[in-house]
Amino acid sequence: MGQGNQPLPLQQRLAIWERAQHGETDPRIAQALRLKVTTVRKWRRRAQREGRNGLASRLGRPKTGPLGQSPPELRAALRAMRQAHPGWGPDTLRVELSADPRFEELALPSRPRLAAFLKAEDLTRPYERHTDLVQPLPIVPHTPHEVWEMDAQGVRAVAGVGRVSVINIGDPYSHVRTESWACVHTAKPDLPDYQLALRRGFLRYGLPKELSLDHDSVFFDNTSASPYPSRLHLWALALGLQVHFIHKGRPTEHGFIERTHEVVALQALEGQAFPNADTLQVTLEQRLEILNTRYPSRALAGHAPLAAYPEAVHSGRAYRPEWEADLLNLEPVYDYLARQRWFRQVTAQGQFSLGAYRYGLGKAWGTQTVEITFDAQTRQFVCRSADGQRTQSVPAQGLAKADLMGELVTQQFPTYQYAFPWSVEACRQNLLYAEMAGTTL
Repeated sequence: MGQGNQPLPLQQRLAIWERAQHGETDPRIAQALRLKVTTVRKWRRRAQREGRNGLASRLGRPKTGPLGQSPPELRAALRAMRQAHPGWGPDTLRVELSADPRFEELALPSRPRLAAFLKAEDLTRPYERHTDLVQPLPIVPHTPHEVWEMDAQGVRAVAGVGRVSVINIGDPYSHVRTESWACVHTAKPDLPDYQLALRRGFLRYGLPKELSLDHDSVFFDNTSASPYPSRLHLWALALGLQVHFIHKGRPTEHGFIERTHEVVALQALEGQAFPNADTLQVTLEQRLEILNTRYPSRALAGHAPLAAYPEAVHSGRAYRPEWEADLLNLEPVYDYLARQRWFRQVTAQGQFSLGAYRYGLGKAWGTQTVEITFDAQTRQFVCRSADGQRTQSVPAQGLAKADLMGELVTQQFPTYQYAFPWSVEACRQNLLYAEMAGTTL
């Protein structure tokens, strides 16, 4: 049998090829030449692919790079398929090769070799490195209103109103439900809806210490391997709230708010019809009042939440919409961003997106992946080239107080009457100001 790693003599390679041409099988050739079957198979296949030239001894890596031993037709086919279908990866390309009659007699390259070939040919897709959002350890609550959980219930049809998704917010420690806000005619509440729901809760119960969220796209950038914090996230940080995300695919970490969805639906929505959305919202508020003050909770030994925890009537951190601009502190936002880094693919025109904003670096930066960090002193994003040799700074967008506050009216709130017809934004403001004592609409 052939020994060790010694190169097979040319005469034996020729003998393998000649016997194979006469129809002998690999095991029979191996037995006749006292070689391993794998050795016979290797040289027989190489000769089938490349003819007599394939029998030349090659030590080391082929000079032609990955797939250098494959027929030129196969390499050309791979280039053509990848250029015509940029989304096809090594697995797909291998499937397509196996269906091509030109290569049915060949041993197809493995997935790693195909991937190496694509990289050598500069045919790989742009890749963004993965980084996670920095987040603190979750607070383990010991008193009411240290942590609030927030989530939107799945859309349901409500007679007389239509599609409704209820945003529920609550304190899992005291079991106080701090807000249930009905978003009508939508299957997915948006940022202004969540801000309104939170502001209404803040007005009644004060500011919590932490806001616990899932990975809904309003809260978390699910489109990037290195996510940028959402506007709601940054707004909460500026208000002095710690933000914590539960693990993906673990709704049990939000057990309290998931149970709240069911309780609120059964208490206020199941089997009910409403003449309009305003009546629906009033009903939700009435049921929340009963749940918090009168409804016995098994988790609280049969007591209502505010009976078990009378101190949960308020967190002690007061909030008013007219104070919000003064309450917002941007330093925690800057400090948080300075702890992050992001990777973005630059377009051929030299642009990239971060958050909801577009930035330009110039065409000299086109088609490469840049590393981005935030300079808390200059309030700029610092972009570093892929080779680390160049940097360029761009002013950060979307970090002013007005950007984070959204549609909230920022001036003092005198007594006034809205003009008709009301806009969606005006209606949301109306529902917020209705919670403010001393405001006439």
